[in-house]
Amino acid sequence: MSKANLSKGTRPCITDKSHAGRARSTGFGWTSGNWSGYAISGKRASFRRISGEWTVPFVKPTSSPTYSSAWIGIDGFRNNSLIQTGTGHESINGVLHYYAWWEILPAAETVIPLPVSPGDHMRASIVKLSSGKWRISLCNLSKTWTFHTVQRYSGPQTSAEWILEAPQVGGSIGGLTKMSPTRFSCCRVNGKSPKLTPADGGIMVQNKVTVAVPACPNASGDAFIVKRVYRKGKPLIHSRSPIFVRS
Repeated sequence: MSKANLSKGTRPCITDKSHAGRARSTGFGWTSGNWSGYAISGKRASFRRISGEWTVPFVKPTSSPTYSSAWIGIDGFRNNSLIQTGTGHESINGVLHYYAWWEILPAAETVIPLPVSPGDHMRASIVKLSSGKWRISLCNLSKTWTFHTVQRYSGPQTSAEWILEAPQVGGSIGGLTKMSPTRFSCCRVNGKSPKLTPADGGIMVQNKVTVAVPACPNASGDAFIVKRVYRKGKPLIHSRSPIFVRS
């Protein structure tokens, strides 16, 4: 985690059933207070490998502290386990901070002491090597550094996700940063395209206000953009035809 706040970390997806109708009306499958992006679910031990790329967003300074993380992970969607790696972007007292990290719940995130800047192209993977043994890799293709660590993990492997998050700060979900759209690409699970659909996507709602929403996946189902939404912003969906959630 960043030097600016030592009590920050990730929580599993906090589903927000009270706003489920809002998700359906925008064409997506779930609503959360802390996640936006895409997540897929399966039976126990379904997911043994995940990878993806994203561009580090540009964050605007804010008078109040605001936070965001972009990451890939296994578990955490409809279960309480999670192994993940990503980047953090925040505004603390008007000062911007960007950094890399990895995390395995319930432990706090571990900062990767290598440089990250807005606009950097990141590539990440999490791979099961053997029973209980996993390799976490994060590369900054723009700054040409690569980080690897091998850790113990015993989660159920029932979900895989590519997420923009408002992380937990001091026990509560932090306010989401004002930021440029975050593009995820080359998403893979078990070495193949996840073939994402709108029904796999989720919007983030904080204080009854939609603050982040993913765009529809590309035709291959392996890339998408998560946009920060503002009260006077554009409509959530930019599509010529309606999108329907699968029943």
